Amino acid sequence: MSNSMIEMLGRVSNALTAHSTAATESHLKTVAKITPGETVWTVGPDPGAGTDREDASVDVVLSVNNVQLWADRVAGFAELRRVLRPGGRLLLSAPDKGLPVPRHALASEVEQAGFTDLQTWTWEPPGVFATRAAQLRAIRG
Repeated sequence: MSNSMIEMLGRVSNALTAHSTAATESHLKTVAKITPGETVWTVGPDPGAGTDREDASVDVVLSVNNVQLWADRVAGFAELRRVLRPGGRLLLSAPDKGLPVPRHALASEVEQAGFTDLQTWTWEPPGVFATRAAQLRAIRG
């Protein structure tokens, strides 16, 4: 396969991934029922490494397609709980087949980090190449 063909396939793959991620983030925002004035933070690939956010400074945290990349999920969930205000909402989505542990085990990790009112489900993102997403919603206790 030529280099130009590989580059073209890479661009197509990146475009499809970006479309799927945008659709998932939009879906999570709808599920979160964000109200005007709420602070929303979409986390990057490793919140366990620490953030520059102040304690209890965020109303809603979104994690889109990255929990499977976190080096330390315990530290990551602890950091998300730290930055959420009491009653704040965590919404997480990741490829169901790409989860580092089964969905219900991931929910247990979130609960152990001090979150309550956990709900998990799967969602079929739009698009021909989109894969089923495992999703989770929890409240900072």
